[in-house]
Amino acid sequence: MLAGNLFAFVLFISPIPTFKRIAKNHSTEQFSGLPYIYSLLNCLICFWYGLPCVAHGVILVATVNSIGAIFQLVYVALFIKYADKTKKLKMAGLLIAVFCAFALVICVSLELLDDGRRQMFVGYLSVASLISMFASPLFIINLVIRTGSVEFMPFYLSLSTFLMSISFFAYGMLKHDFFIYVPNGIGTILGVIQLLLYAYYSRKSSSDCRLPLLASCE
Repeated sequence: MLAGNLFAFVLFISPIPTFKRIAKNHSTEQFSGLPYIYSLLNCLICFWYGLPCVAHGVILVATVNSIGAIFQLVYVALFIKYADKTKKLKMAGLLIAVFCAFALVICVSLELLDDGRRQMFVGYLSVASLISMFASPLFIINLVIRTGSVEFMPFYLSLSTFLMSISFFAYGMLKHDFFIYVPNGIGTILGVIQLLLYAYYSRKSSSDCRLPLLASCE
């Protein structure tokens, strides 16, 4: 689990170079803000799942996701700051929706459900949110395939996602916690796909740059 927390922390800080570029250029360019929205919602729900009032024996899930939620909130705020007007309004609306959804989850789980059903309810929501978070880079994967460039798919983000997923998959298997190992197993598969695409298209780009009289590779 220590490895999982370490890789999760690396995942949380991996977008920093991307946001340095965004801040420097005062533009979000073709970067998508959806991964950070999905990650924020996922961190909030997994934080709630890890608390003793919902599930027992997985408090480290709560602590690591509380840190993750802070990072994702900062990234979303920066994305909103530097996005154009259309993206700014869309991201702000999604951020409000995330907080409303999280508040609703808390109210329903505390007021309407007993302990057993509460863990099941929040557990299935955490599975759905984790799958959404892992699936959110599909937009970037589509962009990479269309453009033949990995410019907008940060390598360290893909690598840390894969490492964190496989660590928490192993942790979930050890704890026999379906709500942890199933979504992280899916995340591991999607992480492998991203890394393979990165390897293929980055090598292809390098090969293209070595071909004379075809195009400038500046």
